[in-house]
Amino acid sequence: MANLGIPQNTIEILQKYHFNFQKKYGQNFLIDTSVLERIIAAAQITKEDCVLEIGPGIGTMTQYLAEAAGQVVAVEIDKALIPILAETLAPYENVTVINADVLKLDVRQLAEEKNGGKPIKVVANLPYYITTPIIMGLFESGVPLDSITIMVQKEVAERMQMGPGTKDYGALSLAVQYYAKPEIVANVPPNCFIPRPTVGSAVIRLTRHREPPVDVRDDHHMFALVRASFNQRRKTLANGLSNDPQLHLGREQVTAALEKMGLPATVRGETLSLEQFAQLSNLLKGK
Repeated sequence: MANLGIPQNTIEILQKYHFNFQKKYGQNFLIDTSVLERIIAAAQITKEDCVLEIGPGIGTMTQYLAEAAGQVVAVEIDKALIPILAETLAPYENVTVINADVLKLDVRQLAEEKNGGKPIKVVANLPYYITTPIIMGLFESGVPLDSITIMVQKEVAERMQMGPGTKDYGALSLAVQYYAKPEIVANVPPNCFIPRPTVGSAVIRLTRHREPPVDVRDDHHMFALVRASFNQRRKTLANGLSNDPQLHLGREQVTAALEKMGLPATVRGETLSLEQFAQLSNLLKGK
C-alpha cells in the first residue's frame, strides 16, 4: 500500500473516493513523513503495545502505528472514511477500525477486550474543538493509560504545560498536570496538512503519573474549586469561590482557609499551584 504521508498518495485516494472534507469534524490530514516518524518515536511504541488511535482519517498515521505496534484500534466518527480505511489498511492484520464517536465509546471495556486491562497508549491528531473533552474523558474514566501522544493546536499544547502566574495557565493546565507529565515534542506548521489549518500545531506527549503528584482527599471537589476560580479570572479567589452556586462556600470560610495557608484574602486563582489547590480543597472539605 502506498505511503499516505506522501501528499500525492493522499490526494489520489481522496479523489478516487470523491471525499469531501467535513468542517464539523475539523478534518486536517497529515502529509509529512518526518512528522509522522516523530510522533511514532515520541509515543515510544513497541510490538508489546496496544494503541488506540482517535480520528485515523484516511489511515495515514495508522499505517505507521500498525508497523510499530502489536495492535491498533482506530476509532473514526466519519462513516464516509470507513471504505477508504478498508482499502488503505487492508495489508495490516493487527488493525481494528471502529466507526464511532470516541466520547460515546466505553474505552475502558475496549482496553479490557483488546489488551487484557493492561495500559494502552493513545495517539491522535485531534481537532481543536474536541481536544479537552477527549483528553479529560480518557483521564477521568479510569481507562488504564500509559501515555497520550496527540497533535493539537499549538496554543492548546502550550496551555497544558503552563505554570501559575502566566496568562495561559488555567483549568486545563491543572487538570492535565494532575494526571500526567506534559511535554511538547514537536511543532508542526500548517503546510504539513491537507487542507491547511489556519493555525500552527504541536505534538504533545502526556505521560500518565503512576500516582497523583499531590495529596488530595477529593479530586472532584478540587477541580470544582479550580473551575470556579478560573471562571471569573479577574475576581479574587474568595469572591469567585463564594459566588459559585455549586460550591456552597461562604466568603469567611474561604478567607479562613487561605489564611491557614499563609495567603492573603485578595489572592487570585491563577497564582495558586496544583499543590495549593489540593491543600485548599482539603481544608475546605474538612469542614
